[in-house]
Amino acid sequence: MLPEINLPVSVRSRFVPDINGLHMHVLEAGFESAGRPLALLLHGFPELAYSWRKLMLPLAAAGYHVVAPDQRGYGRTTGWDNRYDGDLASFRPLNLVRDTLGLVAALGYRTVTALVGHDFGSPIAAWCALTRPDVFHSVALMSAPFAGPPVPPASRTIDRIHDDLAALARPRKHYQWYYSTRESDADMHRCPQGVHAFLRAYYHHKSADWKQNQPFALKSWSAAELAKLPDYYIMDLARNMAQTVAPHMPDAAAIAACPWLREDELRVYSTEYERNGFQGGLQWYRCATGDAFTPELEAFAGRTIDVPACFIAGANDWGPYQRPGALEKMRRACTRLCGVHFVAAAGHWVQQEQPGEVNGLLLEFFNAQR
Repeated sequence: MLPEINLPVSVRSRFVPDINGLHMHVLEAGFESAGRPLALLLHGFPELAYSWRKLMLPLAAAGYHVVAPDQRGYGRTTGWDNRYDGDLASFRPLNLVRDTLGLVAALGYRTVTALVGHDFGSPIAAWCALTRPDVFHSVALMSAPFAGPPVPPASRTIDRIHDDLAALARPRKHYQWYYSTRESDADMHRCPQGVHAFLRAYYHHKSADWKQNQPFALKSWSAAELAKLPDYYIMDLARNMAQTVAPHMPDAAAIAACPWLREDELRVYSTEYERNGFQGGLQWYRCATGDAFTPELEAFAGRTIDVPACFIAGANDWGPYQRPGALEKMRRACTRLCGVHFVAAAGHWVQQEQPGEVNGLLLEFFNAQR
């Protein structure tokens, strides 16, 4: 039997069956009365539906039926293939859009008034809005800018960035390509410090609590520029991710004083990742770093997101800058971009670190579209 999730009062946990082959676990608020507009919240890595716990009740109080799923590969949702050599195609972006559409239909809706995606949930939310604007009527992207559909190149060339990173005086590697390797799951799932301590260090290292997170725009997609990113993005070549974040583990006093991620809250994450491992989420990275599923996305080259959109990130989050030029491209990819907001005293986990500010920005944006 699965342990009970520590949830705010009036947020419930339940399962929705037969969603594109999934038995989908969701958290839900504002479900008591019918006819409310739907707000759908899509998490990233290494997160869960639980990452939205601080936003769900304020959105419900504003009149929304709020639903946050454990996405394919995560948490208590089942029906996905967790083998490295398994069905990778089921994790490709357009199938994740199908997962989202299936959930919307199963909930009894034909449209989504408010769609939000954070981290890897951001590009999936963007693809939902781009491919089905008839269903998704507005979208908020968080931490990861959407640069638009890939454009078919005149010819396929090999990106030398990985050789160039490895050839630096301090040899480095890109975390997304590391996450695509066979060994990355076990590196984290079976790390010496244990999953709970690994996640505490990882979340701390990417938050505003790690004071060295002072991001700025990079000039180009080059080894010299990418090497300016923190080591959780551009890793030391000989280190895995558990080894990378271990030196940044906060001490007991800092953990006890952390207001945005208490130990009992972190235990929700670590319990799920101890049980499942990380491979489900890592499959998303493999689809992004490989070429197998790019051609079907290139079919949408030139298409834009034409529903109202906004972007929110922490002022101390390097995420918006890890792909040089992505923020500028997003301004062209979203034809009705209503705002770009950087929240003070927040790093990558902006909706957890500063939920009050994020709730205010979301409600201002979504209520203006109703």
